[in-house]
Amino acid sequence: MRLLRPHHLTALLLTASILLPAHAKDFKLEPGYVSLFNGHDLTGWGYRTNNFDGKTQSDDGRYSAKDDILTVHPKTPRLEQALWTTREFPKNFNLKLEFRASVNADSGLFLRKPQLQVRDYLIAGPYKQLKHYKPQDWNKIEVTVKDNVAHCTCNGEVLEVAMKLPPTGPLGLEADRGQMEYRRLRLKDLP
Repeated sequence: MRLLRPHHLTALLLTASILLPAHAKDFKLEPGYVSLFNGHDLTGWGYRTNNFDGKTQSDDGRYSAKDDILTVHPKTPRLEQALWTTREFPKNFNLKLEFRASVNADSGLFLRKPQLQVRDYLIAGPYKQLKHYKPQDWNKIEVTVKDNVAHCTCNGEVLEVAMKLPPTGPLGLEADRGQMEYRRLRLKDLP
C-alpha cells in the first residue's frame, strides 16, 4: 500500500473540492435580491385558486419542494398545469434561476403571463443552437424586465431579445412533459 505525501493529499483534496457540486447551503443571495423559493416548501406559490403555503407538494403531486429544489413531476395523462407566485411583479426587475431538465423535458417560465420556454433545449427546442446549454445539468436563466419588455438568456446566450409583457402579473412555472428541477429563484427590483 502506498501512502500519500502531504502535498499529494492537499492536491487531491483541492481537486475533489473543484469537482464536487456546490451545496445549496453554499449559495448566497446577491445584494438586493429576494428569494422566490424558500427551499423546503411551496410558500408563496400556488395554483390560481389554491395557495400552497406550508405544503411540500401541490395537491395533485405535480410540484414538490425538497432540499432547495422545486421539482416539476411528469404525470400521465399529460396535462399542462402552472404553479404561480401569489404576488405580482409590476416593477422593472432582474430574475435569476437555475434549472435542470430531464431528456426531452418541456416546461416554461411565465413572466406576468407570457411564457418563456424552459426545456431540454437541444432536443425539445426551440433554442437548439445554444452552445453553452448543459444537457441534464444545471443551467442558468436570467431575465431582465424593463418597461414591460423582457430580455432573456440561458448561460449568457440570448433566448429572447425583446419579449413583450403586460404591465403586471405573477411569475409561473409550467408542468408539461418530463421532470424539471428549479433552484435559486431570486428577483431584484430595478429602477
